[in-house]
Amino acid sequence: MTENRQELFKPFFDRLEELLASRDFIIAAIDGSCASGKTTLAGIIKEKYDCNVLHMDHFFLRPEQRTKERLSEPGGNIDYERFKEQALDKLLGKGPFSYQPYDCSTGKMGGEIFFEPKKLNIIEGVYSLHPFFGDVFDIKVFLKISPEEQSRRILKRNGMEMHEKFMNVWIPLENEYFKAFNIEEKCKFSFNTD
Repeated sequence: MTENRQELFKPFFDRLEELLASRDFIIAAIDGSCASGKTTLAGIIKEKYDCNVLHMDHFFLRPEQRTKERLSEPGGNIDYERFKEQALDKLLGKGPFSYQPYDCSTGKMGGEIFFEPKKLNIIEGVYSLHPFFGDVFDIKVFLKISPEEQSRRILKRNGMEMHEKFMNVWIPLENEYFKAFNIEEKCKFSFNTD
């Protein structure tokens, strides 16, 4: 992590340290704009602490679930029912669990991922603060990015063909979810990662 990034996220890490010193079980959510660095931040946390990281990307809708009705629902682009049942509820049960991730690139379910109980647990990805999950998070972070930098990062990361899909389909769905549920306003911490 660069010095600028360390300084940017310092208030969040200070609060995380306080929680780790005072609690036996912590769930943190990192929500926010596509390409804003959510996965990177989760990776930094995992490097620093012995924690579980669960990725919301593993729970995007399968093709047969992508109905017009479902996609018109704010936050409906994620299989929030499956995430709650197979991941979040099991995590809150504080025992070992596993789930199968859905891989958007292959259109198939992947091999099971296994989790052991840990003191610190990170839910990472857009839709991680969907109201369907309830108020179960001890710390909430929102990462945002300017549209220009977001476009540049997606083009670099995903190529021209996927860039168009992100800009015209996925990002408008994300923005509708943020707006409908006031996601940024519900977070104690909000960082611009331009």
